This record gives sequence, structure tokens and C-alpha cells, in this order.
Amino acid sequence: MGSSDSAHRVQQALQAMGYTYSVVELPATTRTARDAARAVGCQVAQIAKSLVFKTASGHPVLVVASGINRVDETLLAKLVGEPVEKADADFVRRHTGYAIGGVPPVGHINPLPTYIDEDLLSLGEIWAAAGTPNAVFRLDPADLPRMTGGQVVTIKA
Repeated sequence: MGSSDSAHRVQQALQAMGYTYSVVELPATTRTARDAARAVGCQVAQIAKSLVFKTASGHPVLVVASGINRVDETLLAKLVGEPVEKADADFVRRHTGYAIGGVPPVGHINPLPTYIDEDLLSLGEIWAAAGTPNAVFRLDPADLPRMTGGQVVTIKA
């Protein structure tokens, strides 16, 4: 599965949900929030980073957080009802179909329980990963809860 295949899957997922957002593949890496902000010309806070956590019972949980915020794992554990830890690369790929650094908020192999950083909703526009460390799409943060089925929460440390 090549890079463009993953980005194409995200584009298809967006279209299937009725969104007209366009996935853009960039020459520069967007693997980190700082890299992505530099590549698209926005503030780091406007990067919606998709982070996968693993619960103590082995289930995946997705957190879509502002690029400047660190996720408080204690708060997340309270939300999901059990301890959590950052998932490793194999777990992330197995449950989302994407590699770390390119995990989008949508288009996963199976829908994941999702928590959205409330700070994202105060921004005019945000950028999210789109399947590869070089692909992103711009979106209205108000669409994020609907497109992910996610719950908006206070999650920053």
C-alpha cells in the first residue's frame, strides 16, 4: 500500500460522508504538528493531531488534539473508564490502517471511540493528517464531532 493509496482512502472516506474537503499531498513532511504547521502555513494549534491510545483491556481509543496540547492520560483514563497508554506503531496500524504520523481522524479500518480536544473548536480552520506523513486536509473544526462521532472534551495536560 503506497502513500497515495492511504491518502486516497481518506479522500474516499470524506466523500462518502458527504464532505468536499480535499486531501493535499505535500513535498514536506507533516509527521509532527510543528512540521505540518510549517508545511501548510498555519499555527501549530491549528493542527489536529490524531493520537491512538491503548486501554488496559487492549482496545484502541482515538484522541484528536490541538497540535500545541499534550493529552492528559489521567483525564483520558477517567473518560474511558480504565488505564490507557500511548499505542505502539503495530497497534496503531492494525486498528486504523495507517502509520503513526499519518493517522487521520476518519477512514479507519473500524470506527474508534473518539475524544476531541475542545480547544480545536475555537479555531476558524484546522488541518488534519490524511493517511500519510505528507498528506493533510483543511477542515472546519465544527465538522470534527460529526465526522468522527467523537465527544468534545477537556483533555489537555
